[in-house]
Amino acid sequence: MDKTRCDSCGMPIQSGVYCQYCVDEQGHLQSFEIRFEKMVQWVLANEPETSREEAEQLTRANMKTLPAWRNHPNLVG
Repeated sequence: MDKTRCDSCGMPIQSGVYCQYCVDEQGHLQSFEIRFEKMVQWVLANEPETSREEAEQLTRANMKTLPAWRNHPNLVG
């Protein structure tokens, strides 16, 4: 089966639009604020030498490339 990527975080998935980590209990995409914070925390955990400010910049840059967020008001402009 071909793998695709989650439209919200870019993680490889087998099918669907979003991975299990990007949806709530009802299967709806989590809010921008929740996803942003979780993605920042992922950067901080995986790159401990990175400052919070740098992690936020990296997360914004990454989210701008993802279909779920590329036109989000918090990232445009």
